Amino acid sequence: MGVSERRTSLAARLARLGFTDASAAQAALAAAPVPLDESVIDALGGTADPDLALPGLLRLVDADPALPRLLQADPAFRARLLAVLGVSAALGDHLARHPEQWNVLRGRPPAPDPSELRADLLTAVGADPAAAAPVAAPGGVDALRVAYRARLLSLAGRDLCGESDVGEVAAELAALADAALEAGLAIARAEVPDHALARLSVIGMGKSGGRELNYVSDVDVIFVAEPAEGAAEEAALKAAGKVAGAMMRACSATTPEGSLWEVDANLRPEGRSGPLVRTLASHRAYYDRWAKTWEFQAQLKARPVAGDPDLGRAYIEAISPLVWKAAAGEDFVSDVQSMRRRVEEDLRERHGEVERQLKLGPGGLRDVEFAVQLLQLVHGKADEQLHSANTLEALAALSAGGYVGREDAADLAEAYRFLRRTEHLLQLHQLRRTHLVPADTADLRRLGRALGFQGDPAQRFTEEWRKYARGVRRIHEKLFYRPLLRAVANLPDEARLTPEAARTRLLALGYNDPAGALRHIEALTKGVSRRAAIQRTLLPVMLGWFADAPDPDAGLLGFRRVSDALGSTPWYLRLLRDDVTVAERMARLLASSAYVTDLLLRAPDAVTILGGDAELVPRRGEELRAEAMAVVSRHEDREKAEHAVAAVRAIRRRELFRVSVADLLGLVDVRQVCEALTDITAVTIEAALEAAVNKVEIERRGPLPCEIAVVAMGRFGGRELGYGSDADVMFVYEAREGVEDREAHRAAHSVAEELRRLLALPAPEPPLGIDPNLRPEGKSGPLVRSLSSYAAYYGRWSSPWESQALLRADPLIGPPRLRAAFAEVINPIRWPEGGISERDVHEIRRLKARMEAERLPRGVDRRLHLKLGPGGLSDVEWVAQLLQLRYAAEVPGLRTTRTVAALESAVEYSLLDAHDAGVLGQAWELATRIRGAVMLVRGRASDLLPTDHHRERTAVSRLLGYPGTGDMLEDWRKHARHAREVTERVFYGSGR
Repeated sequence: MGVSERRTSLAARLARLGFTDASAAQAALAAAPVPLDESVIDALGGTADPDLALPGLLRLVDADPALPRLLQADPAFRARLLAVLGVSAALGDHLARHPEQWNVLRGRPPAPDPSELRADLLTAVGADPAAAAPVAAPGGVDALRVAYRARLLSLAGRDLCGESDVGEVAAELAALADAALEAGLAIARAEVPDHALARLSVIGMGKSGGRELNYVSDVDVIFVAEPAEGAAEEAALKAAGKVAGAMMRACSATTPEGSLWEVDANLRPEGRSGPLVRTLASHRAYYDRWAKTWEFQAQLKARPVAGDPDLGRAYIEAISPLVWKAAAGEDFVSDVQSMRRRVEEDLRERHGEVERQLKLGPGGLRDVEFAVQLLQLVHGKADEQLHSANTLEALAALSAGGYVGREDAADLAEAYRFLRRTEHLLQLHQLRRTHLVPADTADLRRLGRALGFQGDPAQRFTEEWRKYARGVRRIHEKLFYRPLLRAVANLPDEARLTPEAARTRLLALGYNDPAGALRHIEALTKGVSRRAAIQRTLLPVMLGWFADAPDPDAGLLGFRRVSDALGSTPWYLRLLRDDVTVAERMARLLASSAYVTDLLLRAPDAVTILGGDAELVPRRGEELRAEAMAVVSRHEDREKAEHAVAAVRAIRRRELFRVSVADLLGLVDVRQVCEALTDITAVTIEAALEAAVNKVEIERRGPLPCEIAVVAMGRFGGRELGYGSDADVMFVYEAREGVEDREAHRAAHSVAEELRRLLALPAPEPPLGIDPNLRPEGKSGPLVRSLSSYAAYYGRWSSPWESQALLRADPLIGPPRLRAAFAEVINPIRWPEGGISERDVHEIRRLKARMEAERLPRGVDRRLHLKLGPGGLSDVEWVAQLLQLRYAAEVPGLRTTRTVAALESAVEYSLLDAHDAGVLGQAWELATRIRGAVMLVRGRASDLLPTDHHRERTAVSRLLGYPGTGDMLEDWRKHARHAREVTERVFYGSGR
């Protein structure tokens, strides 16, 4: 290949690597004092700006020809150095002046401890870190800058290579600023001979106080001083003022080594007009009497950062309580909101590029910070968990405390991290304080590449930034201003929003159909009735509650329908007016659950139980049974059997509402839900059986010639029912003395059919399916059998799967003697003496494998099937059942119909490893919880993990407490994978 061809080939390669001026890059490489290795050239192509990184690197190579060899040998060092050079022209220039500092990027530099940073910078300025009030040596100002830049360089290398996240970077920058302020104080003391007259503490404010500093920020401070022992206050304050001013100059002044950042003391009492330094008592007096709302808001982030630590702590202890006292003021919230509006208006007037403002523009960092701070101030009076000075920590606390919806908090946190990372990259380029997103394509390209965007990085970055900004602004509007009802409320014309403005606000809150929402609001609030007045009071807040849930439109529609049904009822109006808990819970439930909405619309008066947690505790089975049987006893004649069962089904609907609400509000766990649903089903079937017996006896004109019992099977027998479960049952009877079996069979069959008919009658109540297909011979076998017939069948014909099915058989309903006799018949079958044979074990394994292969619906991702998929309910249940079939005859604890209880008993008797049982139990509970959540959200049962519909997936995830929609899927896959591994070993005996 000729020289010209090689040049063309290199230029083409450099262009592919991302160099925009490949010819210039080729010429620079040709002129390099030492050739660069191929790996180094390739690594240059991975930087944010290869055209910026290459000249910076060649300057360092010129200073130290050994550098290329080190870069070739150390990939981590190469990545850090080139990442810095590809983003920061300023740090590249600094390295050119101090080439020895590239060594800070070698090895695996850990995040330093704040005390280490303090000692390092104090040593750099010639001060003793161990001294109570260190004093610097001459020449400390430039030395401080050089040492500071070295630490900044180390941090930037870790930051740009993803070794530290944005929160850790901001915290380290704050710690580095604390250390620089401490070193600045040491320099100042050297300039002020009488510095010892005063104790001086520096209080960090703003981002410095919140430990969320940028690479280049103004460092906001307040100074507090006290006379040293024996010193006069006037002389002490004068000396402290000199030290404070000298410290500010030590950090802010421009020297041949540049400046660190501006130290801004304008947040002090009276701002620029007030004294630079005050005593603690003077600070306290000012905040007690004169401070404005914004000054208390600023104090949220106050933190001692340098100087006398005891005095700093005393300042926080004195001022912090005043913040929460001020936040309790009547006009506090409106003052904060008004101030925010004024800031936005001023920004629009003074800045022509407001839309490119990363910090102050719509959907910018300040929107997140102001919303978080307002919520902290409002709720922090009673909740000390919200007192964090850090935005992300405070947002997490607000979410954990329920003050912000999980989805909103997760979205805000994600957007805030993206915006802060972008801000860091903007400032790193020239180490200048800027918050303006550039318009130049090359700068946008550098930003996009630094953030990892491929294809068209500038376009991808812009799209992502705009998306985050829109999301932040929407949530900010919702959280900061809270929805108002001016579009449709009975307000004076001058105060009324236009319909278009109302639609915009509703869209910002998350309503997909703002026009429809306006119609519902108008219907609820128009007129001069008492009902309309109450709705006008409630709806401004309820709109926000609806918006905090997954489906605001459905919530508002459901509320209108409930109000239409009950709006003229006096107690309903009083309940809404006097008990805000009912209104808030209604909003949350109606906008979260189609299942609960359907139950409430069937009987809207059930809203009365929403007022207190005690009303939502699931009722005990004995209480329900007494109520249901009393209803049946009042309807003993033939014509009223249908009415009796209809009344019992209404009781069931009411109790389903109670349990589902408790579930949605997190008042019960998954096992309590299963137990409660099983009790409700058992009571309903028992009452319907009593009504059916009464009717058949009336038709026969005599007592029933037999006793009949209902055997609960499957999840019913295991007391593991879900909201959408059918009731698997078998019917057993025994003829009374002197009665022929044929007559008894006919009567028992009539009762069973009548029970099924009564429960299947069309009604406004939720259906309860009775499934008898687990009986001997399945659908082809008789619906009812005598006790002796069951004994004969199981003694001669039963197959392994029937023995397995009987493990969850519970003779639950009917005469105690017959139930006990049936249990005696089936116990030897399901708990065989000596356990089942290896042949039967093989057959059960074969049946399980066949079920996995054949019963999954076509086209379904088996990994997402909660019942039949790997690690799903079936896996866990079959593991437990195989252990029962093998060992229940010897181990009494295994003689249970409950899956998790069987696993726990197997651990107790060393038949199953405790860790394996825990893995299986957790997977079972998670699958059961997800199935329940899907039913609550959709109003329809499904065994599939929701993955397609965003709103539905979001609703299920939030109901289960996940911060994001992807977290639920990831959590299920993890639990299912581990459960399947246990199933392979324990059930299939794979040995893995």
